[in-house]
Amino acid sequence: MTGVLAKANPLVLVALGLLALVASLGVRSLTTAVVAACAYLLAVLVVLPARSGPPLRFATVVLGGLSVAYSTWLLGGGQLDVAATAGLRIVVLALPGVAVAPLIEPMALADQLGQRLRLPHRFVVSFAAALQRFEQLGQTWQHLSRARRSRGFGPGRGPVSRARHAASVTFALLVTTMREATSASIAMDARGFARAHRRTWAEPAPWTRVDTAVLGVGALLAAVPYVVEALVAS
Repeated sequence: MTGVLAKANPLVLVALGLLALVASLGVRSLTTAVVAACAYLLAVLVVLPARSGPPLRFATVVLGGLSVAYSTWLLGGGQLDVAATAGLRIVVLALPGVAVAPLIEPMALADQLGQRLRLPHRFVVSFAAALQRFEQLGQTWQHLSRARRSRGFGPGRGPVSRARHAASVTFALLVTTMREATSASIAMDARGFARAHRRTWAEPAPWTRVDTAVLGVGALLAAVPYVVEALVAS
């Protein structure tokens, strides 16, 4: 995977999502919302690496924006500008995080949290293990579904049969996840995570010029709504 964001520090990618929260708080008019949303959309199109994740994830941003706009229009007296502003505010808030989420490597993020932010090592390792387990949920779901089909418990063509199959696989996935979490907890305690007060790290946590540049661009994008609002007010 190539591109500027592919080389960025995972801590910077998380910061981009938090800066989007700051930007969304500055969206107070339709003009500001349009400019901010276009700025973020242009940045995503320019710097996001190709094949950096399933494109379908952006549908959640569109769906969230449309649902908030519709509910605002329905409950806010039918004012289209207010509804559009609310919907675009959700786009400004969610688009950066959804775009960079597939680029975050759990282990690299753990190295940054432990070595650069000096967070407790037990929390950092547990957080990294949880992220890795979360990424494997889809694969585990497929394995459990195939196992049930091979044993003759696959779903039929009807919606009720498919719903029962999904409920059974979901329950099996919950049991499997809890069992793996217990095994990981026992393995961590066996390696001294419960009593260790000082721990070394296998990989370094560097901070490069690319990280500084990407963080600066994220800060500039977060400042766009406030600048536009000030220009409109003047």
